[in-house]
Amino acid sequence: MKQRPLKARLWILAGLYGVILLWFFISLYNDQIVDGERFLEASVTGTMTAETVPAARGVVTDRNGKVLIGNRLAYTLSFDGAAFSGNDGDCNAAIARILDLLEDEGVARRDALPIAEKPPWDYLPGAAEDEAFSAFLSDRDLTGRSAPAVMARLYDEFGIDPSFDRETARKIAGVRYALERQGVCLLCADAPTALIGQIADGHFAGVTVGTASARVYHTACAAHILGRVSRIYAEDWQKYRELGYPMDALVGAGGVEEAFEAYLHGTNGTRLITTDADTGKVTGELYTVAPQPGKTVSLTLDIDLQGATETALAQTIESMTDGDSQQRGGAAAVVAVGSGEVLALASYPTYDLSRFNESYEQLLEDPRLPMFNRATDGLYAPGSTFKPCAAVAALESGVITPDTTVRDQGVYTYYDHPQPMCWIYQSSGETHGLLNVSRAITESCNYFFYEVGRRTGIETLADYAARFGLGRHTGIEIGDSAGAIASPAYAEENGLDWTEGQTVTAAIGQSYHLFTPLQLANYIATLSGGGQHYAAHLLKEVKSSDNASVLYAYREPPRNTVTMSESTRDAVLAGMHELTVSGSVAPQFSECVVSAGAKTGTAQVGMELNNGVFVAFAPYEDPEIAVAVVIEKGGSGAALASTAVSIINAYFAGEPRVSP
Repeated sequence: MKQRPLKARLWILAGLYGVILLWFFISLYNDQIVDGERFLEASVTGTMTAETVPAARGVVTDRNGKVLIGNRLAYTLSFDGAAFSGNDGDCNAAIARILDLLEDEGVARRDALPIAEKPPWDYLPGAAEDEAFSAFLSDRDLTGRSAPAVMARLYDEFGIDPSFDRETARKIAGVRYALERQGVCLLCADAPTALIGQIADGHFAGVTVGTASARVYHTACAAHILGRVSRIYAEDWQKYRELGYPMDALVGAGGVEEAFEAYLHGTNGTRLITTDADTGKVTGELYTVAPQPGKTVSLTLDIDLQGATETALAQTIESMTDGDSQQRGGAAAVVAVGSGEVLALASYPTYDLSRFNESYEQLLEDPRLPMFNRATDGLYAPGSTFKPCAAVAALESGVITPDTTVRDQGVYTYYDHPQPMCWIYQSSGETHGLLNVSRAITESCNYFFYEVGRRTGIETLADYAARFGLGRHTGIEIGDSAGAIASPAYAEENGLDWTEGQTVTAAIGQSYHLFTPLQLANYIATLSGGGQHYAAHLLKEVKSSDNASVLYAYREPPRNTVTMSESTRDAVLAGMHELTVSGSVAPQFSECVVSAGAKTGTAQVGMELNNGVFVAFAPYEDPEIAVAVVIEKGGSGAALASTAVSIINAYFAGEPRVSP
């Protein structure tokens, strides 16, 4: 009797389960099949947005792996006008509010509109080259109109209320212009954390906070070499657009940052953000394309040697009391023999890269030109540092041998004009007597090289100068000035006078010779290395972002070889070595930790103090490095010897840093 009710209850429960399952399958069918496309579209358009994820820029290191430029986390502020569609008044008010906050906090902001923000409201330099701005004007029939006329049109088009003062209205127009071009306006690329807190607490409509990487300089040295990053300049936009860069991308500006942009610039990623349709709360993130960081670029620089070189150069210049040391500038270069690797490249005065933006106006107005890279772009007469080149030209062309002697007569009278004097005769009335080429280099006898230069001829002198890389671009990746080699052809091309007698002054490094300090260092590296002339370069190798693998290593052959016999090289280097042992710079080189060879130079610059020029190589027996130092108004090149000794000692203080 009790089994029937139990069976009935089981059948009832089974029926309920069946109804529930049927309802479930019907609902699932409706959601997935009948209404699937509608729900998918709502999901994608309503709750999911795609955003670009900037890739971290590559790291820059010195030759020993010490990080010179790295990255840190930075906060970005952007304004998105999508939420104000069709409501110009609310959009402009929101823009004015965030701009007021940025101004109150002293935070610099970006403005892409190439019109001045203050009266007289004129176009900014480069506006004509800004293709996007030109297209913007063309679309509105504003091409050729004045800047105030363009602004009046923008105020009207963007519905900017006349109640705003003119400067605020201009700033709002700048943001609206960026929104028109890009949809989103980047206000600040590196916002302070205190400002981010205010944004979060203040409910600033339209403002979004993002993250990016900002450059960090781990050294105060090498400002002229490293460079910096900036947003793409208007005149460069076409080039970067063809490379697939977005308009607001950060790119290298000067130095290795620009030279190695292709390695350092990573590949941006894409991230899908899912938000709750009602609350707007982020519910999920998905990388559809992961960002790829830039490569690690390893330079040939030794940052410790770079620091020592900058210090030695600065101390020498600042210690000079004759004249005004504040008007002096200078440069020094250190190049590895047998490879062309640039180990140090100093220019004085210099500046702090980490404060470049804050101090830009001051740097720009400084009459000492601290942003000018004298090591690669300063052009100076070489003075007597050219004599080793002239000696090689004479010896290799057979005009003289290592044993050939010339008697110094004091005044060189071969030509009616000029009749130049040897420096020792001019200063004391004495002469150097009978000398061979080695002794002439040690004594820096002008008379000897007047005679030898005349015998050799200007064409041969100019040819050998070019073979040594003088008056030519060195090949360094950050760019440099070419300079000039004195010759009749150069004089004719530049509307200058040339007489046969100028050959003798060219032979001692005067006339129209103009070389950079880097050229001088590379010339001495070529000479002391046996004639193999390499391009000067800063790139050592490129590694993957995790440093796990080497993607590229610099392995370029010599540009050319300056053919010279062993007797020629020995005679010239012996004269340079003797200068450091018994010559005018022997007292300074008594402090040098290795044997060396050197040559002084004094370049005449009108009636003012002469420029001082000095070149050296070390060790004498097996050269590893070549050094060049130039100081404007530095007087005799011998005054720079202590600077070169400090640099050489800094290099050899520890284990050799140059790979074989």
